[in-house]
Amino acid sequence: MESMSVAQARRVALAAQGFLDKPHAAPTMRTLQRTVERTGVLQVDSVNVLQRAHYMPLYSRMGPYDPDLLRRASEERPRRLVEYWAHVQALMPVDLWPVMQHRMAEFRAQRGKWGFVVGDDGLEQSLLAEIADRGASTARDLDDGLPREKGNWGWNWSETRKMLDYLYTAGVVAIAGRNSQFEIRYDLPERVIPADVLAQPTPAIDEANRELVRRAARSHGVATVQDLRDYYRMGAAEAATAVAELVEEGELVPVDVRGWRRAAYLHRDARLPRRVHARALLSPFDPVVWERARTEALFDFHYRIEIYVPAAKRVHGYYVLPFLLGDRIVARVDLKADRKQGRLVVKGAYAEPDAPAETAEELSAELRRLRDWLQLDTVTVEPRGDLAPLLRC
Repeated sequence: MESMSVAQARRVALAAQGFLDKPHAAPTMRTLQRTVERTGVLQVDSVNVLQRAHYMPLYSRMGPYDPDLLRRASEERPRRLVEYWAHVQALMPVDLWPVMQHRMAEFRAQRGKWGFVVGDDGLEQSLLAEIADRGASTARDLDDGLPREKGNWGWNWSETRKMLDYLYTAGVVAIAGRNSQFEIRYDLPERVIPADVLAQPTPAIDEANRELVRRAARSHGVATVQDLRDYYRMGAAEAATAVAELVEEGELVPVDVRGWRRAAYLHRDARLPRRVHARALLSPFDPVVWERARTEALFDFHYRIEIYVPAAKRVHGYYVLPFLLGDRIVARVDLKADRKQGRLVVKGAYAEPDAPAETAEELSAELRRLRDWLQLDTVTVEPRGDLAPLLRC
């Protein structure tokens, strides 16, 4: 069994995520596709206090880019990405559509992600007929006015919305995109997924599982079974079997990451760089940090998102982004885009223990770059956190 230090594993992981790719002067669709090949998926989330979650990992790796590139990739022909329950809600390459057929079958059997969709053939057929007739539509476009339940905050969906969520997870409809209010637009799969992708046969379930683990391994570089199963939210047994098969085939190599309690696996094509010269703010939904136990194992960085924590109990803030410098996470910063006043607001900034002397200078430069990408005018730093007084933006 090969052996590597945590520092080596960290650099392998960052290289796999695209932080070693040479930047393009002006990011193009080719840059975006290269980046998504590294990340595998882009998690989608409705929080818009800074920027939507799926835009940020691209910025962290590509630098300032035209957000319309992502809209084109996910909404226009030739469609490169489609939204599905791949990690959780996420944009994934369209060529994963056949691989996800087994997941879609499971959702059909259990009536959606949460199992709360009551069978209603009349509503299902009427929605499909209306979508077929009118094209891509939101739940609000199609809503029949049925009353919403008032008991569950955040889940007060109409029966139409519940049925559409079930139909998309089951693959009966597909997500054509989102409107300016971030509402999902549903359409028939044949009007969303390229014909050549729809024509591909569904792989056997064991091959589909291997493909998901294979992609997770490429995106992680080095990972435990738990890391690999989490990437596409697979079952434990299915992921473990796929890992064993890929080890047998030589695509995954068992490695001992010194200090890790669990066995790890290195993808055979993973790069093992001597250095990583990164400078990036990472979204809470970035693949580098979304599995918090992995983040702690790689970076010795304890990270929790505090969006749902009462304000008085928050430690670092509402929307806190880790700051990656070189191959270490050296700080965390609570950010907000005040679009009405044209300000990027630093509500708090905190250095990690042993952060290098240049942390404040590098973070200041990164905040100015983010300000410009978000088309804001100024950076306002509030006096919260030990790093805040040192920022010069």
